[in-house]
Amino acid sequence: MSNRRGFISGIVGGLAAAVLLAGCAGAGAPKDQNGNPMEPLTITTASGEHKFMVEIADDEAERQRGLMEREPLAADRGMLFEFPDVRERSFWMHNTPSPLDIIYIDPHGVIISIAKNAPPNSDALIPSNGAAMGVLELRAGRADEIGAKAGDKVRHPFFAE
Repeated sequence: MSNRRGFISGIVGGLAAAVLLAGCAGAGAPKDQNGNPMEPLTITTASGEHKFMVEIADDEAERQRGLMEREPLAADRGMLFEFPDVRERSFWMHNTPSPLDIIYIDPHGVIISIAKNAPPNSDALIPSNGAAMGVLELRAGRADEIGAKAGDKVRHPFFAE
């Protein structure tokens, strides 16, 4: 009987340690302002692969709020807006104090168009000029810095390969 208890205690203790280690492994991952984990995203351009960590806006409330009233993004950060359908999109910069590059992306991760250096706090609509399923916002100037252009590829699990 005591061997069985020792065996069971060992299993329970091992499982508890594994759970603690798994929790610690994710502890260092970057988080967005709401404590949600950020996700890796890569843009491939003529100059190579450019890696970003992005916040995800995948429900209506998050998409409406976006980067309003936020500090400027770091060079390796962004926000990916995920939509359930593919259609012409328009974004604005209402209550967004920092200029942004707005990248419209089709369902396969191909960049449709880029609105560079969108002016802060503007209510002017910025069209996608094509059907988009995702929209990526980066700090203004990043698209030029990495050489991004229409036709380049964005890799993230949201987009079909």
